[in-house]
Parts: sequence; structure tokens; C-alpha cells
Amino acid sequence: MRSSLGEKLFYQINAIILGLVALSCLLPIIHVAALSLSDTHSIMSGKVSFWPKGWSWDSYRLLLEGTRIIQSFMNSIIITVVGVALSLVFTFLAAYPLAQSYMYGRKLFTLAIVFTMLFSGGIIPTYLVIKALGLMNTYSAIWLPALISTYYMLIMRTFFANIPKELEEAARIDGSGEFRYIIRIVLPLSMPVIATISLFYAVGYWNTFLTVLLYIQNIEKYNLAVLVQQMIQSQSLLQEINNLPANEQNTATPEGIKSAGIMVMVIPMLIIYPFLQRYFIQGVMIGAIKG
Repeated sequence: MRSSLGEKLFYQINAIILGLVALSCLLPIIHVAALSLSDTHSIMSGKVSFWPKGWSWDSYRLLLEGTRIIQSFMNSIIITVVGVALSLVFTFLAAYPLAQSYMYGRKLFTLAIVFTMLFSGGIIPTYLVIKALGLMNTYSAIWLPALISTYYMLIMRTFFANIPKELEEAARIDGSGEFRYIIRIVLPLSMPVIATISLFYAVGYWNTFLTVLLYIQNIEKYNLAVLVQQMIQSQSLLQEINNLPANEQNTATPEGIKSAGIMVMVIPMLIIYPFLQRYFIQGVMIGAIKG
């Protein structure tokens, strides 16, 4: 069916607007990447825009030698990997029973869970609970409050509810138990929504900032988000760089090193996303369809 003139015009205007929005998100990243790869003179003279001037890796070298970037990077990996694994398991354990029609009181439980999307205890009660549980200065204080996202749980629940009941009936006829049915049928069919929610959780854990500042006192346990924020807003970066030999201090500017830190934080998610992109739209759309 051919599109009308109005529809074609709408699609073209929509493409232009989305293109401008994409550029507004992409250009700052390109500028920061250019700063991180430019030499000191070009950065200080303000010649760097969207392409590196006087290519140099000194910002990354000094970032590795003069800051705790490697340790913070490993901390971010630990927080993200363990957090995603725990969140996926508990989100699945919450979503699957609520999707089964034979579960007693599932509507009441669903309403109670949705209620938490509208009202929460807030930062201070959560802080007091974490402190009372003795979880201060541990990563458990980060994982526990973010263990289950209500929104992601509802997406997964809707996905499970749309799995044809004939598959379950056939599995029961073949003598399959509940766990075997989940492992052999439900999980393979759920890979799109699982991959999508994994990406959502990974981005959240990787960028977690406030909870680290609230619950982690040991700077050795800080993640990349907190380290980069300190590099941008405080003089700690300059103090650490001043501890390096004098001949190395002048090979890069603080702006270049801060830009390199931002890129180290952004690049992992940019690398992971293309591998999960094919699941992204499929998982969200399937999870949003009411069968």
C-alpha cells in the first residue's frame, strides 16, 4: 500500500527531528573523544572541535599512571556483572509466577508491586535500613536496593504471559516438570527480553553514582562514575598528577585526562550495545504486547 503525501511528509520530518536529536547526543561524545586524543598545545589553544589535533595518547597514559582508573574500572565491572546476574535471577523469579494464571492472588501481588513505582520510602529510610543491616561500605548496599526493577519485571511478566499455553500443555504431556519446562522451553524463548533487560540493568549498574557516594566510604571501592565525577569537579586529579615525574606532567592537560576518563567510562557500553541491538527492539515490543 502506497503512503499518502501527508504520511511521506510526516516520515521525512520525523527522520529530520530524530537525526537532530541523535546528533545532539553524538557530537558531545565526539568532542570529548577528540580532546582525549589531542596534544597539549591544541587543547590549551582551543583548536580541538570534532577531530583530534596533534594526535597523542599521553592523556590515556597519564590517566593510567596517575589515577586509580584501573582499580575503579575493575570495581565497575564487579558491580555490573554481579548486579546484572542477581537482578536477572530475582526479576525472573518475580515475573514468572505472576504470569501464571493458576497463581493465587497474583493480581493483588502485581498491584502491590506496581504501587512501589509510585511511592517509595526515599533516600533517608533506605539509608537507615542499609545501615541497620550492616551493609555500609559493601557492594551489597548497591545491589540490594536495585535488585528488582518494577518496570523491567512487568515487561518480563508480560512476555511470559504471552508464551502459548499449548507449549506448556505439550511439555506436561511429555512428562516435563516445572523446572525442566522453564529451562528447556521458557528460557530459550525468553532470550530477546532477557538480553534487553540485561542491557538495561548493565547500564544502570555501570553508571551508578549516588548509591556509591552514600554507602561506600572506602575510596578504593569507588567505581568509574564516582572517580570521573571527582576528576571533573575537584582538584584530586591535579594532585595525583603532580606526584608524577616533572617531565611527564606537561605532556597532557587536565582537560585531556578528564576527557580520557569519560571515554573509558563510555566505551564499554558502546561496545556491548551493538551485540544486543538485534534483541533490543524485539524484546521490548514482545514484552509490551498484551496477548
